Amino acid sequence: MESGEQEVFSNANANPASARGGPLYTPNLIGPLTRVPDFQASLLHELQDLKNELQIDSSQPCTHDDISIDDLKFFTDEELVEMAMKEALGDKQSFGSCSEPTGENLSEGREIVVREREQPQGMKCNGTISKRKPCKRRGRKEDKHDDESYMSKVEEYVRIKQRQDEDRACARLHSLSCKIKKDSNSSSEKVEMLKSLRLTNSSLQQTKFSGAQDFIAIQNPEVVLCVEVYHNVRKYVKTQEFLVLGRQTLTEMRDKIYCSTDQVMQKAGQHDSSGYFLIEDVFYNDLRDPAAIDYSEPIFDWLRNSKDDALKKWDRIVKGELQKKQKAVLGDVSTPDLPQFRRIAMQKVRFCDLRFRLGAGYLYCHQGDCKHTIVIRDMRLIHPEDVQNRAAYPIFIFQLKCRVRKCDVCNMFRATKMTVDDKWCPENPCYFCNDCYFLLHHAADGSLLYSDFLVYDYVHD
Repeated sequence: MESGEQEVFSNANANPASARGGPLYTPNLIGPLTRVPDFQASLLHELQDLKNELQIDSSQPCTHDDISIDDLKFFTDEELVEMAMKEALGDKQSFGSCSEPTGENLSEGREIVVREREQPQGMKCNGTISKRKPCKRRGRKEDKHDDESYMSKVEEYVRIKQRQDEDRACARLHSLSCKIKKDSNSSSEKVEMLKSLRLTNSSLQQTKFSGAQDFIAIQNPEVVLCVEVYHNVRKYVKTQEFLVLGRQTLTEMRDKIYCSTDQVMQKAGQHDSSGYFLIEDVFYNDLRDPAAIDYSEPIFDWLRNSKDDALKKWDRIVKGELQKKQKAVLGDVSTPDLPQFRRIAMQKVRFCDLRFRLGAGYLYCHQGDCKHTIVIRDMRLIHPEDVQNRAAYPIFIFQLKCRVRKCDVCNMFRATKMTVDDKWCPENPCYFCNDCYFLLHHAADGSLLYSDFLVYDYVHD
């Protein structure tokens, strides 16, 4: 199995809102080039091999000794003495009337066990043994042999009792340490755990409810991919995270991606439905709208007309700082060739058609020059506890909370305008609600009082 697929099994999502059975994310770990069908085939092959191995093991006879239930049972002192007496004395035919353990024998055996355990190691219980009443039918040698076998049985059961006491002590110590560790959790950790549980439960309830009206069954086997979207300015801030099915198209996920730039451009009347994903060496352009623009066309023109400049930039991208240090030691190395870039319509491509690397950062561009990093974090087979409605996917499992500013004038209403280099404002930039902005910048007839400032629509930070 490839290392990227091993990452899926070995890692597990520490994020409480992550998919059930999902992996944990390991930073700076990028898998090899893979595809969803390859992953699915290898995983199903591994499962089939495991089933065959289990069937073979179940069909073969068990060669090892069965575990006796007596090995798992805790015996009392009285039970151990009785068992020793029965084994040492019960099967002796020569005992005659003494072959069955009586009350006197049992009490005598208990005294032997107590005295044996009280004496130091290396000492013999000769005094105790001599007090036994020998049977008339046996000679002195037989009595001595029977006493030795009886004492060996008693010592054996005494050792069993000691092991049981040690096991009890270990179990009691383990339970006590677990209880102390559990009680040592601070109240803040419990609050965080409660918040994470609430987040997980609320997200699952929301997704199940959203898909209740239009139900489309999922075709099994199906692969679920976890896709992350990062901020366009704060590059290392994750804004959204989805669960996407392998048979879904790229446009289905693109329609779910939220960015404030879309709202700003829509308010300004300049919204553009164009966009593309750059995954490996393929541009996936969204050309569903007849008025959409192929954003990749200028890039292909630049690659054709400025090939030398493109090779230098590509060499700088591929080699990086580490390769510069290697070059200083090893000398010049051959410059890698430019990849063979291609372009495909986004609406015709499904996630199972992509070639990608788990953990690698890819590009999503929209609204002209608003760029986001897209990361396919992991993939796995769908679980019975996952949402089984295809219409509910892509499913939000994380959404960054937006920070909204209030108006700097009234400090009551939500800001909708932002001014820059405004001479009558105490701060730069300054935020206004609709009423305060028009009262301070417009006359009664709607004309501007002054225009030497910049104004922008404000959505959120």
